[in-house]
Amino acid sequence: MKLSKLRLLPTLAALALFTVVTQWTMTTSLSAQTEDATIESVEPAEEAAAAGDQSLIDMYKNGGWAMYPLTLLSISAFGLIVYNFMAINPNQILQPSVLPEIDTALQALDIEKARSICDENPAPSTNIIHAGLVRVDTNRYNPEQVKEAVEEASAEELASPFILINYLSVIGSLAPMVGLLGTVSGMVKAFNVIGSEGAANAQALAGNISEALITTASGMIVGIPAMFFFFFFKNKYGKITSRVARVVGDLQFTLSTAISNR
Repeated sequence: MKLSKLRLLPTLAALALFTVVTQWTMTTSLSAQTEDATIESVEPAEEAAAAGDQSLIDMYKNGGWAMYPLTLLSISAFGLIVYNFMAINPNQILQPSVLPEIDTALQALDIEKARSICDENPAPSTNIIHAGLVRVDTNRYNPEQVKEAVEEASAEELASPFILINYLSVIGSLAPMVGLLGTVSGMVKAFNVIGSEGAANAQALAGNISEALITTASGMIVGIPAMFFFFFFKNKYGKITSRVARVVGDLQFTLSTAISNR
């Protein structure tokens, strides 16, 4: 199920918007934590001004190296979410508008017409039906051969979309781990400062602790939505595949009945 070029344009625009929104959300949610972590290093009046003037780029830089892979993971997750919303669609997978035409053609034992309808309306369901019709011989009909062809085509056609759903699970697992790695990195730097300069250098400590807090929260910000949409699309796709199996089974029954009653 490939997206057309026109449908890719809103996807790319949505990706750019998501990047800006993610950074804004992360900044507003973590600004209080950053202010608390750095308050000991400057005078109270100066700290209030510094916190208010902190930009998105400054907040991003405070997160350290871990923010770069987290940004890539967030963009990838949003792209997969947008794609799956458009691809995991019952109408696009089942092609319900052409199924009655195929059923009518099978009732009349017009196998060529049924194949032609499937060719003109490519979709996972019609591709599966077409694979079964290729092995249909009305003079020597073998239902087992048709059933095997349908099963083989189902394994191929229905597996591809689920791969992109699984990538959301990968991102949902990786993002918190990357955030945790960034947290460990920030805390190691903080303890190195304590070991070399003592606890008196509060400004250096605050920067390292800020890095740890930002990367932890950023990993969760990316991972939680990714896991939610993974299960959402997984359940939705499971229902659709069940309907595909039911539709294909009904058409096989129609064909067998038509051959038996001719």
